[in-house]
Amino acid sequence: MKKLIVMVGMAVACFCNITAQTTDKNLLGAWFMESMQYEGEEEIIGKAQGYTQFKYYGADGEYACAAIVLQKDGEVAILPHEYGTYTYNDGVYSEMGRKAIKDAIVFIDKETLKGYYFNRIDIWKKSKMPKEVVDEILNYCKIVKLGLSAKSQKLINEHMFGQ
Repeated sequence: MKKLIVMVGMAVACFCNITAQTTDKNLLGAWFMESMQYEGEEEIIGKAQGYTQFKYYGADGEYACAAIVLQKDGEVAILPHEYGTYTYNDGVYSEMGRKAIKDAIVFIDKETLKGYYFNRIDIWKKSKMPKEVVDEILNYCKIVKLGLSAKSQKLINEHMFGQ
């Protein structure tokens, strides 16, 4: 029995290692949106407007996304968007189990990438934030995964949607 457990453990470790190896190492870590614009239009959102987005790509497929807004009082608001998984292999990208897209991420250099989403072009820069800050933003995003309690779900449905 012990041999079987050890063999299964080794198989899982090998599988995880293979998965991690297929991920482009340049993508790993935290990224911040430099700009967003729709094809043929001027930049509409960027750091100059007090808005950015955060994305995190872990070696194990961990993925997180949040909007980050600079408020008028100088405080920063973190607005978690989603937390889950991503895949990126041979230029084909998918996040949160959505349809995989070829060339959705194109590296300009090791510190800059261009993201394509429908007809929107995003420029992303590799984060130089300390790990503790990245971890704190990740924790905000993990709250999204937990979701609302069943009681809150019921009350929101009842009071906002009349169900």
